[in-house]
Amino acid sequence: MIKNDILDKIREYNNIIIHRHVRPDGDAVGSSLGLRQILRDNFPEKNIYSVGGDIPEYLRFVGKEDIISDDVYKDALVIVVDTATKARICDNRYELAKEIIKIDHHDPVDSYGGINHVLEHFASCSLVIMDLFNDGKFYISKEAARYLYIAVITDTGRFRYSGVNAEALKLSSIMLEKGIDTEDIFANLYTKELKSYQLQAYVYKHIKLSENGVAYMFMTKKIMKKFNVSIEDASNMVNLMDGIRGSMIWVLFIEHPKEIRVRLRSRHVKIIDVAKMYNGGGHDNASGATIYNKKQIKNVIEDCDKLLKAYKTENEDKF
Repeated sequence: MIKNDILDKIREYNNIIIHRHVRPDGDAVGSSLGLRQILRDNFPEKNIYSVGGDIPEYLRFVGKEDIISDDVYKDALVIVVDTATKARICDNRYELAKEIIKIDHHDPVDSYGGINHVLEHFASCSLVIMDLFNDGKFYISKEAARYLYIAVITDTGRFRYSGVNAEALKLSSIMLEKGIDTEDIFANLYTKELKSYQLQAYVYKHIKLSENGVAYMFMTKKIMKKFNVSIEDASNMVNLMDGIRGSMIWVLFIEHPKEIRVRLRSRHVKIIDVAKMYNGGGHDNASGATIYNKKQIKNVIEDCDKLLKAYKTENEDKF
């Protein structure tokens, strides 16, 4: 059984280092720190670390990662969480480890671990970790529960997105039973600076629709500079387009120094195949991609528009 294989490896190693993906979201950070805390609580004799170093400002309240030297990786076990492909693993030093375990919930396109524990039916990686240690044999502290709860609420939009099922709610309720301060968590996650609300107003005024109802916007460096917001804050604006009637695909393009990141979201329509066409991946209804020039924006919109048109044709009785 793969769970037992993972636990056997954890028991085998004295040094365990947890990695997650670059440009982390709440699930990556919370899963990494949550797993670190569970292992520290249950294996106090071991050296357990969580690394990465690029936590965005809005997630820094969650907790701190570790700074370790290269020699720690000698004869160490690396566990990579919430990372679909090898190319997205933070900190290339994971290659120095003796063994790698992958724990994830994304489309399993890259089995880079010696053990690959990927449960696609879970809406967040943190739920995979909760499930892994929820057998009564392991102590889950209030601190570990806080990390994992932050991870699940950020990756599920506070339990609103597809993939949230009874099992997800049951596992999350176990975290709540630990007495975590949800008011403090939500205040840190959702209290915003005035400039963020001003940017929201700008986004609402500038959303565009394709012929078949794909909602989209290009978040340029000029716009971000005008409102003095970070790339992370700007990227979160994709969620503002999720309630437009008849628009079941919405896309936000974010201008980076050397590329344009694409955040694709959908309702009912499977969007991941479009993401894969543009150097990306993720989930059926929430994916990311990368393009390298503004001309490709039109291509992404056209592909999404064709997809939405086909869906509406097949389900015309619903419209």
